[in-house]
Amino acid sequence: MTSGSLLFKNRWVGKIKMYDIAIIGAGIIGTSAARELSRYQFKIALLEKENDVACGGTKANSGIVHAGYDALFGTKKSLYNVRGNQLYDQVCQELSIPFKRVGSLVVAKSEEDLLTLERLKENGIRAKVQSLKIIGKQEAFELVPNLNRQVIGALYAPTAAIIDPWEAAIAYAENAVTNGVNLMLNYEVSNISKINDVFQITSVQGHTLKSRWIINASGLYGDHVYRMVNSALSFNISPKKGEYYLLDKAAASITNRIVFGCPSKEGKGVLAAPTTHGNVLIGPTSSLVSQKSDTKTTSEGLMTLRDKAKSLLHHIPYEMNITNYAGLRAEPSTRDFIVEASEIPNFINAVGIKSPGLSSAPAIAEEIVGIIERLNGPLIVNPLFNPIRRPRLIFSALSDGEKELLIKKNPLYGKIICRCEMITEGEIVDAIHRPVGATTVNGVKRRVRPGSGRCQGGFCGPQVVSILSRELDIRREKVTLEGVESYILKGRTNSAHGGGNLDES
Repeated sequence: MTSGSLLFKNRWVGKIKMYDIAIIGAGIIGTSAARELSRYQFKIALLEKENDVACGGTKANSGIVHAGYDALFGTKKSLYNVRGNQLYDQVCQELSIPFKRVGSLVVAKSEEDLLTLERLKENGIRAKVQSLKIIGKQEAFELVPNLNRQVIGALYAPTAAIIDPWEAAIAYAENAVTNGVNLMLNYEVSNISKINDVFQITSVQGHTLKSRWIINASGLYGDHVYRMVNSALSFNISPKKGEYYLLDKAAASITNRIVFGCPSKEGKGVLAAPTTHGNVLIGPTSSLVSQKSDTKTTSEGLMTLRDKAKSLLHHIPYEMNITNYAGLRAEPSTRDFIVEASEIPNFINAVGIKSPGLSSAPAIAEEIVGIIERLNGPLIVNPLFNPIRRPRLIFSALSDGEKELLIKKNPLYGKIICRCEMITEGEIVDAIHRPVGATTVNGVKRRVRPGSGRCQGGFCGPQVVSILSRELDIRREKVTLEGVESYILKGRTNSAHGGGNLDES
């Protein structure tokens, strides 16, 4: 192929739009790939079956950028984890993503555990993880005073970090769209056919587009999507559920670093970690489930989580719990990430991306570009590519003088909607009108956090509904919580005076 041979002069075939690349799935892998590919002169479609980005595994994530010592050296997990960790500083600076290198400790409580730490350190050194060291009890407690009193040492990895996972995907998507990517939400792929080297991709709703390349980044459904073009499937993906506790900011003192127990054959195990917003996360559990939609928390899972977490920290104030939630990880039968050109020409799989998938996303995006370049030849750089995402204005982080000037410029920043998180109406309106704007209550929550505090939206929720209604020019009954038909309001209500209705505030 010649340089730039992916480009089409005629973007339409009949009434069906033609793309160079179609990416299926708008989680952290799909959005990071879209942004990386937008550096080049491609016509790109990013397809997502939900009505927002980051609604799958990315949504319920630990928010950890792992140092890279755990994944077995020589695997794709190891390679992409270490490279991804290195790339995140620049990515987060360009895209204004909350990111903090707080460091991690894997704690040991026995001599056998100390041997495990030595193996982890040796594996990490082979993978070129920087600044790894095994520390004794005294130094471990200096770093995290609230450690379990039986801890006798730890593996310290200062390059480990915390990140806001859904904002990372949103930021990637915003920058990709700004650079020309066409994001198509509510596009659930139902069929893929290939005729004369061109894929035809049809949605459940009956929409169709064509593309020369497909990147399968569909998470838990990666095997399902690949089966549409190759019935002789070489891998399967199973859902593995992880349940979490999210503690209030008042519990922030219990740990200022990521704390792991020694890993087992089931994985890294339970962790305790601060979040970029000042909360504390405890979790996840790890259990295979039968349904790829099973995100229910269970009393059994949460009790198991409590039992395991007490081996990490001396005191965990569960009375400060804000919410519990569960997420699903894509467990591949290959036991390693599947990032490769498939047996079907021009069809790339980027699936089976369980932990450390978030950590690996920037490197996986690089690899996808590399695969296309190796098969297609040199790519044409997009001269208009802008790597910078407009930062979100965080009102609570401003000085009093800055707040005063901003309110004079835009009075909406003078009205606090969420008192738990001190979120203003101006921030919510901005979230709705950004390049990949929020259209649901949870979409607003993921972007600017109203409903993320102690009351979990009990007070600010109705106001968020009203703001969405006004800004999207839809009736309040049409505002949804998350999915297409997850309506919050059903109809008129009666008041003590005989006539309340949805138009009243």
